[in-house]
Parts: sequence; structure tokens; C-alpha cells
Amino acid sequence: MHTADFDFHLPDDLIAQHPVEPRDQSRLMVLNRRTGEIQHRTFAELPNLLDPGDTLVKNVSRVIPARLIGRRESTGGKWEGLFLRELSGGTWEMLASTRGRPTIGERFVVGQGLALTLEGRDDTGRWIVRPDKPASCSTVEILESHGETPIPPYIRKGREGPGDRLRYQTVYAQNPGSVAAPTAGLHFTDSLLEKLQGRGIFGVDLTLHVGIGTFRPIEVDEIENHVLHEEWAELSPDAATTLRKRSAAGGRIVAVGTTSARTLETAAAPTGTIQPFNGPTAMYLKPGHTFRGLDALITNFHLPRSSLLVLVSALAGVEPIRAAYAEAIRERYRFYSYGDAMLIV
Repeated sequence: MHTADFDFHLPDDLIAQHPVEPRDQSRLMVLNRRTGEIQHRTFAELPNLLDPGDTLVKNVSRVIPARLIGRRESTGGKWEGLFLRELSGGTWEMLASTRGRPTIGERFVVGQGLALTLEGRDDTGRWIVRPDKPASCSTVEILESHGETPIPPYIRKGREGPGDRLRYQTVYAQNPGSVAAPTAGLHFTDSLLEKLQGRGIFGVDLTLHVGIGTFRPIEVDEIENHVLHEEWAELSPDAATTLRKRSAAGGRIVAVGTTSARTLETAAAPTGTIQPFNGPTAMYLKPGHTFRGLDALITNFHLPRSSLLVLVSALAGVEPIRAAYAEAIRERYRFYSYGDAMLIV
């Protein structure tokens, strides 16, 4: 399929710059993927839109303060980096930028207590650096002390503001490792989760550490030629067993976010039924895919020409999603990470 089929024009003023408070007062578009019917609701109404016996599958990955801002030790020039992952031997893989072309061995200073030494780089902007840190400090502890919340560039040019460290995080986040939020989960509150449970709609947790590649636009002409970066995911044996039992009893599996959807489909891929999974996944869900791990999806409104827009089109159909997005723009829904939500049933 042509990448241009997944393009659309979005007015800048519909890109949400701040989240709605409280979280569950965001708007919720409900799309029936069989009939194309659209309803306009609020997220707080979710318990009445799902059925007792349905299961919400939540990604409990926690966003880490992955953005680092500092200076070149040799020149004092500004340096900025985004932590991607820890490599063997204690080095970090990062995206980084500064003026000029630093040489191997050059140091960068972040704040008053962290120095990074450049050990390698490539032409894509990926750097290998070695942090100068006490052996007793973990990478997460270092980032918590020196990093900023990695707000996407379309939100206030990527700069952390008051409240972002708490608000760009789901209320159920547990396992640190994501460099971007699993944004569909940002709409849940503790009280909403309690109401869902009281209605007989229970949750199952999984983990997918969201990488920066998830949001990378498709830059090739045909979507089939796009390649996703690997991300680490885990669905435990207990969680897989619970999902199989609830599905067999007639309950729907409702994925909270595209990250949960990709993990479920990865876990279901070998046999057609959900199995435990632990490891990297680069599963790319495109139109024509047969979904075996989920029945419904909660998601935000996504960037044009993105693999996430392709994913929701694979589930609901290209034309229904195109019509739903046009309706969302007419009705002035708020888009992207801090924006409104969609429930595809």
C-alpha cells in the first residue's frame, strides 16, 4: 500500500500541548469496526462501554527521564542527548546532537555531577557513550537525578514543563524502561480503574518498553518497505493463561494502546493463541493482518504517515479510520500524546 494513503492534514491548534485534567475527562470516540458507526463520549464513560467479563490489557512500562541537556567539556557548546538503552559493558546508546563533530574520547557534562565520554557514533545520530558514574548507581538512578521527561517534539518543542514528570506517565506504571509514554493509558485514573473492576472488567498487565522508533514516520513510498526497530516486551505465563481463560469464557480482550496490541499479537503469532513471551519484538501490524490476540483497542489519535496509524487501520480498516480521523478533525478532537482517545470495538 502507498504511504500517502496514511497521510492527512492536521491543524496545528489540534495538537494537544497540555493534558486534560482530570485524566478521564478527555473525549473518547467510539468506532465500530464492522458498521463504521461513530459515537462521541468521554473517557470516564468507559465502564459503560465495555461488558462484564472483558479484560483490559495494560502496558505497565514506566517512562524514564531520558532527555539529557549539557555541554561539550572542550568548548562549552550546547549538547543534548536522548538515552535509548544500556549496552553490555556499562555503555549507553543515545541519540545526540551538538555543533561540530566531536571526536572519540571527548567528554560532555550534564549538570554538576554527570560526565559522558564518547566511544563511538554513526551517521544516523546514534552515539555510544560511557557514563562516569559510581558503580553503586544504576542507570535509572542516574537518569532520575540528571534527566528530563522526554516530551515529544510536537509538545512545547520537547521541553519538560511543570507536572510533566507525573502527567506523562500512567497511574499504573511500574517497570522503568520507556523513552516515550504508552499514551492510551494516560486517560486512566485510580477511581476509573476501580469502577471498571466493580463492573466485572478486570485488568492484565504486560510490559513493552517504548522506543523512539515507534513514532518514526514512514519515509518510504510503500508501507511494506518500512522497518520497525525492536522493542523489548514481556507477557508472563500467568497473564497469558488468564487471557486464554477469559477469552474462552466469552470475554473480549481489550488492548490499552498500540504497544499492548503489538505485544499481544507477538505472543499469539506462533500458535494463533496467546502464549507467554519475553524478548524483542519488531512486529509491524499492517492491513491484511489477522488479529488473534485482541478483540478491541483503546488508542490515541496518531501522527500521519506513522506505523501506529497503519496499525489502527489494520484493525478497523483503512476507510473507516480515514473517515473517523476526518470526523475527529471536524469535531475538534485533541490529537497525539496529550490528546483524546478512540475505542475501536
